[in-house]
Amino acid sequence: MPSIPSSSQGAATDAQAGAARERMTRAELRASLSLASIFALRMLGLFLILPVFAEYARGLPDGHDAQRVGLAMGIYGLMQAFLHIPLGWLSDRIGRKPVMVGGLLLFIAGGAVAAFSDTLTGIIIGRALQGMGAISAAITACIADLTRERHRTKAMAMVGGSIGLTFALSLVIASPLLHSIGMHGIFALMSVLGVVAIGVTLFVVPSPPPPHPVRLPFRSVLLNADLARLNVGVLALHASQVAMFMVVPAMLTEAGMPLDQHWKVYLPVVLVSFLLMLAPMMAAERYGKVRPVLLSSVALMTVVQLLFAGVHGFWSIVGVLLLFFVAFNVLEAMQPSLVSRYAAASRGAALGVYNTTQALGLFLGGAVGGWILKHEGHGAVFYACAAVLVLWLIIAWSMKPPPARGQGGTPAPAH
Repeated sequence: MPSIPSSSQGAATDAQAGAARERMTRAELRASLSLASIFALRMLGLFLILPVFAEYARGLPDGHDAQRVGLAMGIYGLMQAFLHIPLGWLSDRIGRKPVMVGGLLLFIAGGAVAAFSDTLTGIIIGRALQGMGAISAAITACIADLTRERHRTKAMAMVGGSIGLTFALSLVIASPLLHSIGMHGIFALMSVLGVVAIGVTLFVVPSPPPPHPVRLPFRSVLLNADLARLNVGVLALHASQVAMFMVVPAMLTEAGMPLDQHWKVYLPVVLVSFLLMLAPMMAAERYGKVRPVLLSSVALMTVVQLLFAGVHGFWSIVGVLLLFFVAFNVLEAMQPSLVSRYAAASRGAALGVYNTTQALGLFLGGAVGGWILKHEGHGAVFYACAAVLVLWLIIAWSMKPPPARGQGGTPAPAH
């Protein structure tokens, strides 16, 4: 006669089942890590030129024009802003992987054009081609397709973490690479990383569910108030980030840290910030505290700007920088996850708009932040950033709780 499980055995079984539900499945973990690696491979290729390109460009025949050097640096983001929306929409129609592979092919082609160019004009064309591979919306939508809602923020955090680590790594290795393989070699390396990313896309990323027709008119995506708050947020977040980092390196140098040693600050600060962001992320994900965590992080970002406006001394700068990265990483992880929850029927299109406003924020942070720095000085940059963040806080204050987590979004089995 079969034994009847005791109530304690049943409770233990329920507890084990609950713990299993709280863990990411193998397919979810595989999808999150592989998609984060694609982000990282692309971003490493792009970040590698940031610390060294301006110095290199001075030796080009047409590299004496600072405005054209700036165009070579910024045209990537401009092309991304134009194409995030159409490519995100296209990924809703034909699928995520075809868009991702196509974008990576453009990225590879752009790297090759720049690698074989001996003029700034050729590099500008190559960078524009790289920017046309605007696949961020397709990647983040693919993450949303392949993870359950309870784990989506965690998956987005892996992407945000990979970007932060990649940025820190680029600060460490860019100068040695320039001296060993040259700028032509760095651009060629970008193309190689793009090839690796295609391999990961095709053979490691689990196949997402087939695309469904977009059920929301695109106008509804643009006019959705919940999505609009998040779009304003990502614009403010990245505008303040770029403007702030036009000043922070000079502050570190004035505090006694040589420019080529700044990575010794950025790397440990980024790593520690990942550890410190775990508690607020857990509160948002497990205990339904999305709104208070988001608002608190925006408020902390605002405080950081005000502290930077009056901070003095090396260790004080490092401490405020750590607070910045904690708040920035939390917001960078939470917001794309919220977009995917508010626009489940049109994730690609909604994330396309989101990434477009992100690119515009990067552009405005550089353009407006540079103007303020030139005419008003360091402190005014931080006060302007604080004002933008306060405006974001006011707009975000009326946010509604995100849709209740369902059992949908179960990832497709890996194959």
